Amino acid sequence: MPSEESFASLAQQLVEIGRQSYARGWTFGTSGNFSAVVSREPLRLAITTSGVDKGLLNASQIVQIDETGRVLGGGAGKPSAEARLHVAVARARGVGAGAVLHTHSIWSTVLSDAAADGGVVIEGYEMLKGLDGVSTHQHREWLPIIENTQDWAIAAAEVEQLLRANPKAHGFLIRRHGLYTWGRDLAAAKRQMEILEFLFEAMGRKRGMTWQP
Repeated sequence: MPSEESFASLAQQLVEIGRQSYARGWTFGTSGNFSAVVSREPLRLAITTSGVDKGLLNASQIVQIDETGRVLGGGAGKPSAEARLHVAVARARGVGAGAVLHTHSIWSTVLSDAAADGGVVIEGYEMLKGLDGVSTHQHREWLPIIENTQDWAIAAAEVEQLLRANPKAHGFLIRRHGLYTWGRDLAAAKRQMEILEFLFEAMGRKRGMTWQP
């Protein structure tokens, strides 16, 4: 089993990322959720609890769960209903997903609603080079979109299959909902979250958000 020190360190990092995300307007209210892998064998995640204000997030609102979403320890509260999505990403991406971050920004929500071809294409922007493994602005990033649902326990299996079928994707969008992205650790995941949110806003402002889905 992982040590308490390991969990405590990850919990504090999640708190900092949650507060920064709130300050940037990406997780207003109680929206969004964040996790980090505590161990792989067996799979254990540190994850934010449901219904908490990310601007006031503290370590007591981080719990440790197993791959079924069952709480094993940590703070008080229950994990988000989307905890199974975090598990699905961690399984599908393996060591490439040591942390999973989910935002509810205005731009990711609007872009996911406007796109009608099953995904959002981003290409030609210098900031693409901030994504893991991307070395040129000529990169073409495709972020798949999945439909929103209230039953993530069932949808998680579909998400895992989607990610395995699209191994080059650095994230995915839930329609009218927000972004999921990840990284090998929390620092890498935070970087990708920042890059993608920048690109969403750049695309939205450039297009004027005037096209129809």
